[in-house]
Amino acid sequence: MNLWKKSLLSLPITLIVWESINPVFAAPPRPIDETVECDLLVAGSGLSGSATAYEALLAGKTVCLTELTDWVGGQISSQGTSALDERPTQREKLFYPRGYLEFREKINKYYGKLNPGDCWVSESCYLPSDGHKLLLDELKKAAKKGKGNLKWYPSTVIKELEINGSQIDSSIAIQHSPKPNTPQLNTEPLSEIFNDAYTYQNSDRLQKKIIKFIPKSNNKKSAQWYVIDATETGELIGLADVPYKLGIDPRSYEEPSSSSATADPYCTQGFTYTFAMEKTKEPQTHEMPSFYPEYEPYYSYELPRLANFDLVFTYRRIWSPQKGKQDEFGGISFTSPTVGDISMQNWTWGNDYRPGTSTDNHIYSRDQLEATGQLASGGWMGGFRQDALRKAEQKALGFFHWLVAGTTDSQLGEGVKKTHPEYRFLKGFDSPMGTAHGLSKYPYMREGRRIIGRPSLGYPEGFMVAEIDISRNDFRKDDYQQLLGEESYAKVRSALAEDEILSIISGQITPEEAKYRTRAQVFPDSVGIGHYAIDVHPCMTLSPAETPGNTEREGERKGQGQAYPFQIPLRALIPQKLDNLLVAGKSIATSHIAAAAYRVHSFEWSAGAAAGITAVFAMDNDLFPYQLVDDLPKTEPDLRRLQQLLNNTGNPTAFPGTSIFNQDWTNWR
Repeated sequence: MNLWKKSLLSLPITLIVWESINPVFAAPPRPIDETVECDLLVAGSGLSGSATAYEALLAGKTVCLTELTDWVGGQISSQGTSALDERPTQREKLFYPRGYLEFREKINKYYGKLNPGDCWVSESCYLPSDGHKLLLDELKKAAKKGKGNLKWYPSTVIKELEINGSQIDSSIAIQHSPKPNTPQLNTEPLSEIFNDAYTYQNSDRLQKKIIKFIPKSNNKKSAQWYVIDATETGELIGLADVPYKLGIDPRSYEEPSSSSATADPYCTQGFTYTFAMEKTKEPQTHEMPSFYPEYEPYYSYELPRLANFDLVFTYRRIWSPQKGKQDEFGGISFTSPTVGDISMQNWTWGNDYRPGTSTDNHIYSRDQLEATGQLASGGWMGGFRQDALRKAEQKALGFFHWLVAGTTDSQLGEGVKKTHPEYRFLKGFDSPMGTAHGLSKYPYMREGRRIIGRPSLGYPEGFMVAEIDISRNDFRKDDYQQLLGEESYAKVRSALAEDEILSIISGQITPEEAKYRTRAQVFPDSVGIGHYAIDVHPCMTLSPAETPGNTEREGERKGQGQAYPFQIPLRALIPQKLDNLLVAGKSIATSHIAAAAYRVHSFEWSAGAAAGITAVFAMDNDLFPYQLVDDLPKTEPDLRRLQQLLNNTGNPTAFPGTSIFNQDWTNWR
């Protein structure tokens, strides 16, 4: 049989019998301090969790919103990446979810302009401290408008889940505060209190409040409440031990650019502690940190076209009280720094921390969780390597010293890097990051645990959005045939020609005559949208990551490049085994390469809004989310009603002119 026909017809369909999950629950060592009722328990107050809460509050629900830090907003606030990552066409059309648009407008009104930083990477760069303030106000107004009830729990982590059968019945959380006569929170970097935050017992530094979250009383036959994992690393899916992936996926026809023939859970995208720095009139004295020599061999401008200090400083400038003169470097125009300008730093060969081996990876794999006792009852400690936080903090502080006093460059050699002493590192509780130490309260996470959705037609091993679904890369190139082998390569070409597959099968045209699609995959269960390039920050080859002469993991950037505007399928939000758990943000069911596009600001909001509205819709209609998609590709009337609700409330499920009847989406820049 022709390999094209064989690849199409050989995709197996399987049924699966769901097994119950063992409860991850133990009685706390002392009595519960508070029991709280919720319609939705949202873990994580980043953009996705905030969007979930926003929509549920407008629908009149009681939302319990937890957060490890004391700021809402994640990327726009506690992680410091307050430079909105947006694509030109989507921005020109202002085609975003309503809550995201409202936030953008709040920035505009608050500053009198959308871009008070006059940065050149984005149309909107601003102070992270204001991001928290504006978003929290937006949530409170949503609660008032919708007659919902926001129960906001800062400095709080989920410790345990009570799971019975296929539902989460309750959750135990720990809220921490500084012990009397100790410094206020955010005095020390996160690494110094991270493990303490997940421990029931009071410590010399922190006192703990144990909170039990339970559903509000109702008579639903389906779910009494919904739990949303909107954490930055997929904490709840790790804690609940539902099927998920971490790191590199094995190379396949769906993930043809994978850097490995086998899976590697230790190589995830790098994460970053951001910081703010200010231009001063006079040169400053900069003392070299004791750990600087350890990280100095890593730092670099990376590329000759970026090797300009003013270019890097203004890249994510978040405050500019006066406009500098017009300048240009490497074909990029910007206004030069002036005294009082503040910049946020987030640089791949700077403060990115990129471990990639089993000895230093930051997000623990399932095997590591089991080996460290975190899957045992009461054993959860966040699923994160505390030492990775410490090293990332040092690396960020060292990067500031390199910017102002360094003269080496690991990628470009000697003579490129000059000193720039007329800048100071901003720290203090009134600084842009709101911390005494000056680093962001939480690092910017680009990738976490990613659920494997439920098996369905065409997805026998579980649903996943893959590289081939969104990438604009030309997979017809000969090197892909060499990488994949004949059979997998035939499947790639079949997927690219899917719009004409019937004509190929019937013999009307040959595979070589087929027109290959110039669009993303269209999902019948889309509940949200996103558009960004596949932007990979690869892990490093050797451990430790800052080893002199270390290189990025070979092949990790192969999948990098432009993507078509894409959709967020409902199946990507629904984990296996648990019926009242939804996943938002970076932990939805995507591949490693696709995740590099599904991670920016507006996507996170869209995914969170979809999770919130889906949970409310499921509660109000007394059904489970999986029931909306379990008969696909057959028509699902309730799914259509949900999609209509999303679109009618200003949460679009597709971009204009991007359907199966619009074959060319290349005009979306």
